[in-house]
Amino acid sequence: MPKNWFEWHDLYKTEPKLQQRLQIVQEYISSAIDASSPGIIRVVSLCAGDGRDLLGTLSRHPRAKDVYARLVELNPQLYEQGRAAIESAGLSTQLEFINGDATNSSNYIGAVPADIVIVCGIFGNLSDEAELKRLIRNLPFLSKKGSFVIWTRGHSNGIAYSDTVRKVFRDADFEEVSFRLTFTGDMGVGIHRYLGEGLPLLKDQQLFVFSGDPDKYRNVSVVH
Repeated sequence: MPKNWFEWHDLYKTEPKLQQRLQIVQEYISSAIDASSPGIIRVVSLCAGDGRDLLGTLSRHPRAKDVYARLVELNPQLYEQGRAAIESAGLSTQLEFINGDATNSSNYIGAVPADIVIVCGIFGNLSDEAELKRLIRNLPFLSKKGSFVIWTRGHSNGIAYSDTVRKVFRDADFEEVSFRLTFTGDMGVGIHRYLGEGLPLLKDQQLFVFSGDPDKYRNVSVVH
């Protein structure tokens, strides 16, 4: 059983379900970059892990040099791994990795409003639907009109939790651009576009509470 999120990320090496989810996320990041206006493209990634979703996309995208991002990750091992990957890719002047609390608004000051907001691996680690609504309704603090939000949500016990996510986005002034399930049908990936005008970001505000435990995700075996 993984004891922490650093160990959990090793599952990407062996679990086809997670590998396909990552592939879809990267496709959505790529399409959001394609759809962005000429010039600088600002990205923020919450609970960024080691940044493999964004880094993997930029490694083969023709507009990689236009992307300036801030990635926020609390786990120090994932942070160090991500920072090393950024340096190795020669993107350290464009991508800023912060070892900090992604739930705290202060960690995004100077990096928002963003053109692309990545909130992958978060929605399944919130306590309830009220906390999901709180986070999605706080996304306008990080966004501007036309910003893309890319997200993931797993299903379990026959419950399609991504349906709830899509409804909350719809009710919070976002339009769905695309949504896909992994081949097992129990991991959803979505991309939404913000229709509102954005809100000024305040310091030291808690955007959400992350309450996930990596142990509960060990059983992600794939049924072919």
